[in-house]
Amino acid sequence: MSLVEPKNCCCSSTKFDEHRWVKQIQQIFDEEIEDESENEASIYDVPKALRDTNPNAYTPQLVAIGPYHYMCPKLQEMERYKLCSAKRFQNLKQGSCTTKLHSVVDQFMIIERRIRACYPKNSNIKPETLAWMMAIDAVFVLEICDVYCVKEEKMLFPIISKMVDYNAILRDIIMLENQIPMFVLRQILDFQFQSSDSSDTTLDLILNGLWKHLSPFKMLNCKQIRSSGCEHILDYIYKCLVPKVEDQIVEIYDEQETNDEERMVCTLLSRLMELLGQIHLKLVLQLPLIFVCSLPGFTIFQALLLTHKDSFQDHVISQSIQDNLVEEITIPSVKELSESGVIFMPTNGDIMTINFDDKSKKLYLPTVSIDMNTEILLRNLVAYEASTCSGPSILARYIELMNGIIDTKDDVRLLRERGIILNYLKSEDEVANLWNGMSKSLRLTRVPLLDQVIENVNKYYKRNWKVILYKFIRAYVMNSCKILATLLVSLILLSLILQVLSSFLFRSSPQMVGPQARG
Repeated sequence: MSLVEPKNCCCSSTKFDEHRWVKQIQQIFDEEIEDESENEASIYDVPKALRDTNPNAYTPQLVAIGPYHYMCPKLQEMERYKLCSAKRFQNLKQGSCTTKLHSVVDQFMIIERRIRACYPKNSNIKPETLAWMMAIDAVFVLEICDVYCVKEEKMLFPIISKMVDYNAILRDIIMLENQIPMFVLRQILDFQFQSSDSSDTTLDLILNGLWKHLSPFKMLNCKQIRSSGCEHILDYIYKCLVPKVEDQIVEIYDEQETNDEERMVCTLLSRLMELLGQIHLKLVLQLPLIFVCSLPGFTIFQALLLTHKDSFQDHVISQSIQDNLVEEITIPSVKELSESGVIFMPTNGDIMTINFDDKSKKLYLPTVSIDMNTEILLRNLVAYEASTCSGPSILARYIELMNGIIDTKDDVRLLRERGIILNYLKSEDEVANLWNGMSKSLRLTRVPLLDQVIENVNKYYKRNWKVILYKFIRAYVMNSCKILATLLVSLILLSLILQVLSSFLFRSSPQMVGPQARG
């Protein structure tokens, strides 16, 4: 809001409307300064690195909520459903009167600046347009979510008749860019109840029912989160799903930075030795071909050797580049761990119930339900975590862990048989692709408890006698067999070549000594 200024400040005869100026100053302070602590952005647009992995997971497919996608042409069809919801809300009688949506809009016009401040991607939407948008969208969201309200009495809003798939709408409502501020939802309920306590209780019941319907973790003891302490619906779900990491654990982890650096150096050295070993093996396998190419008359094989050498160098270079690009957690797959003796155990808790008992060889993982909504929910929660979280990205680290241990459908099958994965998708391949596709563009993060579990699992796996025996056989016996077989084939090929040469020389020798014999 711009202040009133004289047309010509240099002219002393210009009249200055002091009353209007003071009124505007008071209005600015009433709207902005009073709510300064709450004017922080909370509804972000998804980072491009995440969006590019699966654009449909972050872009609403049916309905636009809020200003980010309200002008999208393919979402305009749902606008009539939202208007119907607003009309039903307006016709709800509280006592002897009905609630007019104009009253809601007038209230939102007063706090329009506070609403706009929640969106860092500030649009050029006019204040009145934003107020009407918030009123209509908030009523629609509450009507959808009220279906899952956990209470015995009749629902606040009637069920939408002939509505399209609820799950499709829910997937749009939980997207990061489709959020609206929590205080907007609460003010809608304030028009329906006489007390603020009733509004808070009802909103808590609605969101708790929605959380239980969407939660991928089947936790026995769900912590109670108050809606008043959350920014929006996605923030509420995140706080229900992801526990807080205590600062004390983070400090302990910081003391282990030196060990992490040492492990990194050891990893680089082991990769270098492995690369040198591959080059050494290739050279041994190429020795017979080099010997054959050195014989007279076999220069044609030199081109084959050079071609093979160039392709090998290209393979080594491309493999090195690929290894540098991979950011997946270094941990064996479920199948490899199971074959080494690890027993997978389900827990009815959150991420912080993940643990590995070295003595009993048991790896504890929370039971996770995979359905048509899971990927959309997890992706948008990770996007929200990346946008707001200043500490450890716990959810992102959990997804990296699951991506690390799940490679194929066999890994999913083993976890399903152990009761860790509840699969409601069509196949186990879809579940494997879900986990493997979510963490390709996530930034690597550190969570003390999860990192300690990963480290303990790797230590157990590396010192397991079955793994050591298998690596020994693969490194020495199998490779030695390949080398001996190659040398044997090369010797047979060389003997055949010598036989052909000797036969050729034997046939040509009588022609050389024939005239001397007749003379």
